[in-house]
Amino acid sequence: MKKTIRNIRHLTFNELEQYFEEIGEKKFRVQQVWEWLWQKHAMSFAAMTNLSKELRQKLGEHFTLPSLTIDATQYSEDGTIKSRFKTHDGHLIEGVLIPTTARFTACVSSQIGCSLSCKFCATGYIDRKRNLDFDEIYDEVVLINQQCEATHHKKLSNIVFMGMGEPLLNYKNVLKSIERITAPDGLAMSPKRITVSTAGVAKAIRQLGDNKVKFKLALSLHAATDAKRHEIMPINDTNNIKSLVEALNYFYKQTGNEITFEYILFKNFNDSLQDADDLIKVYRQVPADLVNIIEYNPIDFARFEKPEEEKVQALLPACRKDTAGAISYGV
Repeated sequence: MKKTIRNIRHLTFNELEQYFEEIGEKKFRVQQVWEWLWQKHAMSFAAMTNLSKELRQKLGEHFTLPSLTIDATQYSEDGTIKSRFKTHDGHLIEGVLIPTTARFTACVSSQIGCSLSCKFCATGYIDRKRNLDFDEIYDEVVLINQQCEATHHKKLSNIVFMGMGEPLLNYKNVLKSIERITAPDGLAMSPKRITVSTAGVAKAIRQLGDNKVKFKLALSLHAATDAKRHEIMPINDTNNIKSLVEALNYFYKQTGNEITFEYILFKNFNDSLQDADDLIKVYRQVPADLVNIIEYNPIDFARFEKPEEEKVQALLPACRKDTAGAISYGV
């Protein structure tokens, strides 16, 4: 029976240490390889230039080192850089660098495709192929950070899990990727600068609370009644607003971490003053720090359109008046 060759980045430090002991290598080699994997971001064993050629060859025989590559890049006038990444097995995912005057944010994907079928989302029309491994998510951040440094001469300041897929349906890999991103021997980013956005998986939100995570959480609400939310987000069938409110309160009680509501405006669907009232009612049930109201970016195969400007200008003051100003609005 053929032995499966392991991805070297799926080894713990102790497992890597054990391997080097077995092949009779000195202990300091473990640290060297670990640094190449997680801090110097080597994409091949050949790139580990302070190791002997013989050792690099041996590593290549015993392990794989799959990594993301940039397949295509799109630059916008506002400085946004949208990248299409290719996985080792040929799948394509997207990540975005979003620069503002205050921060540089990486928007990363957690799955190849998505199983939730949200009616307004382009990824919702793509079948889920598989979850991304934690090291693939890590690579997204590394590659976007390299773009940020090359273009803006700054490191990333923030990360949002708002790309392709539902992060909480890839729970273990998302948490493991954040562990590596925040580790001192990884990217050493503060977890308070990381936001995980979910369409609403109540059980997993509670689990985040039990795990005492340190990152922020955003709920993609987009409609403030079950009837409307069900129409655009089928996940609401099994995770209704009441269950999500309870889960978010539990999460906050366990962690004290910041919670945000994401609310995309759709023309003549959720942009009325009544919708604003419904949104405020939900907001008041959760210790949320912010409601982020977003202008919709239409896609070809969805029926939704951008709201009319006069409706937006009527809705925003109504929301701000009753939320102590905890409203942001952007595209």
